[in-house]
Amino acid sequence: MPTELGRRTVLCGLACAALTGCAGYGSGRAAAPPAAPGGTPLAAVADVPVGGGLILAAQDVVLTQPVAGTVRAFTATCTHQGCVVADVTGGTINCTCHGSSFALDGSVVAGPAPAPLAEKAITVTDGAITLA
Repeated sequence: MPTELGRRTVLCGLACAALTGCAGYGSGRAAAPPAAPGGTPLAAVADVPVGGGLILAAQDVVLTQPVAGTVRAFTATCTHQGCVVADVTGGTINCTCHGSSFALDGSVVAGPAPAPLAEKAITVTDGAITLA
C-alpha cells in the first residue's frame, strides 16, 4: 500500500536538503593572514599635514595631525551610513555622502552623523606610523 506524502513533508525535506548542501560551503575566501609583528605600516608622520589629515581608504583609516608631532588615527567610515570619508580640509574630516563633518579629534562637527569616528590604536616610531 503506497504512502502519500503531504506537501508540508516534501517542503521540509527540500529545505533540509538545501540547508545541508549550504552547510559545507564557506564564503569562498581564505582567512586573512595574521598581522605582521608590530602591526600594519600606514604612513610617515611627514605625509600627514599639520592641522589636517590623510585618508587611507584601503586600510579604513584617517590619520590626523592636529598639532605638529601629535598623530591620531580614526576609522575612515562615517558613523551616519557607513560611507568612507572623502577628504580632510579646513581642519575637518568630511563625508560628502550626506554632509557630515568631524573635527581632527574625531568628534562630530556637523551631522547627520550621530557619533564620533572610532579611534584606532597606532604607534609612531622613528617617524613611521603603524596600526597597532
